Amino acid sequence: GVRWWAWKVGGASRPEIASNARMDSLIDIDRRLTDLEVKASFNEDLVEHLNLTVARQQQQIDLLLRELSQLRQQQLPEGGGSAMRNLRDELPPHY
Repeated sequence: GVRWWAWKVGGASRPEIASNARMDSLIDIDRRLTDLEVKASFNEDLVEHLNLTVARQQQQIDLLLRELSQLRQQQLPEGGGSAMRNLRDELPPHY
């Protein structure tokens, strides 16, 4: 009767409201999924960048270890002894 007519004239019917709510929910889920995909993409790029950085740093560490080993070999006395020289004991002449 009258209630149905007022309800129908006053706005969308209940099935339409439910349908709109489901549509809003799907749109929200789609938006959230898109946001997660964007974040995952940025995280993949970050991991790739960090991986390259770690690899480069490992190469630098390896190089520094080789150079340190060479310096230690240069410091060994001519007689082949194991006594290490202290570079502070070898001050330049102007000191």
